[in-house]
Amino acid sequence: MEFFIDTADVSAIRKANDMGLVDGVTTNPSLIKKAGRDHEETIREISSFIDGPISVETLSDTYEGMLKEADTYMTWGENIVIKVVMSPEGMKVVKALTTRGIKTNVTVCFSANQALIAAKAGATYISPFVGRLDDISHYGMDLIQEIRTIYDNYGFATKVLVASVRSPIHMLESALIGADVATVPPATLMQLFNHPLTASGIAQFEKDAADWKK
Repeated sequence: MEFFIDTADVSAIRKANDMGLVDGVTTNPSLIKKAGRDHEETIREISSFIDGPISVETLSDTYEGMLKEADTYMTWGENIVIKVVMSPEGMKVVKALTTRGIKTNVTVCFSANQALIAAKAGATYISPFVGRLDDISHYGMDLIQEIRTIYDNYGFATKVLVASVRSPIHMLESALIGADVATVPPATLMQLFNHPLTASGIAQFEKDAADWKK
């Protein structure tokens, strides 16, 4: 399973990349706003050191507007993926961009039917939001299993990109189900290192090493 990092914080991306944990990056307007930097400048900097896909989200709600934004975003790096919302206009954009050989990521997906539509339109990635489903008392990982089954049934090339990841359990279950990608915030990514036996084992090694050096 590929790891995408879900942030526009360049320093956090560099830190994770130095550990070999970044196969790609996902951004959205909220993450860009949180980073507090110019949109284009941020994406160009990320593209300068990340070789994998970088999702950049369109802001318009019309076919023409999204295509115009996509054309602009594609000049910001060679590995840009156009992120498009799940809507009728969005699927028109996905079809048009796919015809041109441009990769797309369909976002805010909450049902298997939506994922089926995105695959039919030719999306490169589908981004089901598991955490937000959990928030309303639905089990988000059930959706990942449904999409995986449908895509495998019919040989769709669209990759399942698990989004709105909130915990290491989401990452583990995504891998067990067979998701192609999970996009994860930096803090959650670092939680994957944690285990109490690892922590106690390292502490014991350090203590023994200190005693040996005396």
